[in-house]
Amino acid sequence: MIYYESEIVELKESVNETLAKEMVAFLNSFGGTIYIGVTDKGIVKGVNNVDKSFRQISDVITDSIEPSPVGLIEPAFTYDKEKPLIRITVKKGLRPLYCIKKHGYSPAGCFLRIGATCKSMSADEIQRRYVQNLANTDLMISSVGNTGILSFNTLKNYYYENGYHIEDESFEDNLKLHTTDGHYNKLAELMSDSNMVPVIVVKFQGKDKTSISQRNDYGGGCLLFTYEKIRNRFMSENICKSDTTVRPRRDRYLFDMSAVTEAIVNAFVHNDWTKSQPLFCIFKDRLEIFSHGGLPAGQTKEDFFKGISCPRNDALMRIFNNMHISEHTGHGIPLIVRKYGKKAFDITDDHINVTIPFDQEVLKSVGNNVGNRVGNKAESSVINSAGNNEGSYIRDDKIENAIIALILKDQKVSAKKISEKLGVTSRTVERIISRLKNQGVLERINGTRGYWLVKK
Repeated sequence: MIYYESEIVELKESVNETLAKEMVAFLNSFGGTIYIGVTDKGIVKGVNNVDKSFRQISDVITDSIEPSPVGLIEPAFTYDKEKPLIRITVKKGLRPLYCIKKHGYSPAGCFLRIGATCKSMSADEIQRRYVQNLANTDLMISSVGNTGILSFNTLKNYYYENGYHIEDESFEDNLKLHTTDGHYNKLAELMSDSNMVPVIVVKFQGKDKTSISQRNDYGGGCLLFTYEKIRNRFMSENICKSDTTVRPRRDRYLFDMSAVTEAIVNAFVHNDWTKSQPLFCIFKDRLEIFSHGGLPAGQTKEDFFKGISCPRNDALMRIFNNMHISEHTGHGIPLIVRKYGKKAFDITDDHINVTIPFDQEVLKSVGNNVGNRVGNKAESSVINSAGNNEGSYIRDDKIENAIIALILKDQKVSAKKISEKLGVTSRTVERIISRLKNQGVLERINGTRGYWLVKK
């Protein structure tokens, strides 16, 4: 590997007193990687005492930086040219401002990554970010939830599936699911297995809100699962028009799913949940994704469109980040702007509404049937076949179709969850899945922590 310093790479021959400064600079900028055991000229020297170096790095992470960057900085052991190295991955910070604790919020304690060097922040920049830091106090943490006794089995399963080791005794505290006086907070309510928070997708018959054709509530449970259901619903609406007269075949979609996914994520993690929940609307000619709260305090529209992230809900953002739903890279807004322009955003002090227009060529090819021939039929088939008939007998072919429909909606769905949704035994589900695997219809990727692939 060839090493050279850049805006996102720092090389250090050994752990020294400047390490905290480099970490702070990456936290305050766009993140980056620090290699220990490589000179600033890119020469691989190796680390003499790996254990000691790891302890020093751990001390810097836990004791030298404020606010705590734990979870954002990940040291790892690696080799190059048979020499041991330490690679430290630093993510962009979840807070607007980080500093070296002993120097505080001053030019001596606050740094930015500029090119291949660290530069002290100006007093004006520190003041602006500091005010932003104070203004963005996470109200989801301090606001008491509406439910008394909560469980978090779904949330724990998400963490297990993403390779995290869970300690039941500390799980809730680590995710900040309590207020300071010990009550479950708003974040806990949203992440619980069961709650009374609706998250609505409304489909209208025309171009305005005068006539509703469908109204579906995907809330009532863990927000991560709600997000997946909302995303899958929009995927089902995304009709594809294929041109088979050319090779390779050209596919044209009703809307750009990558941009819509980013808009959905932003609506979840940046919504002011203390006011109300986001709303997702499907019109004849467009999608609208509405969230409450406007821009977070201290963020300008210029920074917003540049993709400079300023999370309103730090703890919620961290959970989505841990699930690799949101990587906190700030690329989501520029992606939407690149595809649909700044005009896609209606930003006020109270809300942000994102409008995604449909592709006119695809729209003409399907007329008024947007979404009617995909997704919804499969979903209703599952419900009609099994969802309301728990314990009833269903022929294997119908169960097969229902299982495949569920897997198409959620590639990580478990056999237990399938059996619960269909009202049949886990043994029946496992038997049919085994048969589908043998027939080459299904394939399991990456074992128990992986996902299902529908091959036929």
